[in-house]
Amino acid sequence: MRDSSAKLAVESRDGGIVAVCFLAMASPCEVLIETGDVERCRALGMLAAKEAWRIEAKFSRYRDDSVVSSINRSCGSPVEVDDETASLIEFSAQCHKLSNGRFDITSGVLRRCWKFDGSDRLPSPAEVEALRALVGFEKIRWEPPFISVPSKMELDFGGIGKEYAVDRVLAELVAQFPAAILVNFGGDLATNRAPASGPWRVGVERPGSEREAAMLLELSQGALATSGDTHRFLLRDGVRYSHILDVRTGWPVPGAPSSVTVAGGSCVEAGILATFAMLRGADAESFLDEQGVRYWCMRS
Repeated sequence: MRDSSAKLAVESRDGGIVAVCFLAMASPCEVLIETGDVERCRALGMLAAKEAWRIEAKFSRYRDDSVVSSINRSCGSPVEVDDETASLIEFSAQCHKLSNGRFDITSGVLRRCWKFDGSDRLPSPAEVEALRALVGFEKIRWEPPFISVPSKMELDFGGIGKEYAVDRVLAELVAQFPAAILVNFGGDLATNRAPASGPWRVGVERPGSEREAAMLLELSQGALATSGDTHRFLLRDGVRYSHILDVRTGWPVPGAPSSVTVAGGSCVEAGILATFAMLRGADAESFLDEQGVRYWCMRS
């Protein structure tokens, strides 16, 4: 976990709002609180940052000391997990089933051949097929609280980790200070209620732009989450390849929107529906219509 003395940026904004900013999960993180007590906000901001950093340290695939890395090194041996990890695995299992296998937390191994860095470098079909053999949640043995991941396979909670952190941080802050609070981690956000000045105004980035808002949405309660290829894609012969991969083929989902934003009761709910929609490709809008949720799709 990071040094708790790491600096936070704290500033007063219009409408009686104090903003606390920090970095976590490779994203700019912002907590907005309706209060004039700047020092109290600094303490709450540190609480938020510590919780975000705790979740990042525990579930990051990039850290050798994380729970995920320990599981991925087990080479098929059963690993006993704690309640929090078990809840994320169970949720992932449900998402795998509900998405007919499209959402799969073992698909992270495909990043070994897919480098979504804006270049034109595509992997060979043989490279993709070799890694696709290591994908498939059904190959995992999950007998709570024990999980067995076959050798060379991996778990990756990147598809739900940030949204989970948003919901956790908001719940902790509201329990400490029942003001109007908005937690925004890299564009995935949640709030308990609107401030006295009116609904929170949230900008949704235009695909392919650098922090240019395509639209402004108003949020009084609940969450918004966005999935898209604004910063992670490949471009080859005029074709844009999204980082959203179809685990059934190992290749980017064809016909997917550039961006999908979904409103939900929690950030996890909004995030998983946005991801499900992207995984449906050309059928993204019809899928979201069936769910009866508010959404905004952008296509390039």
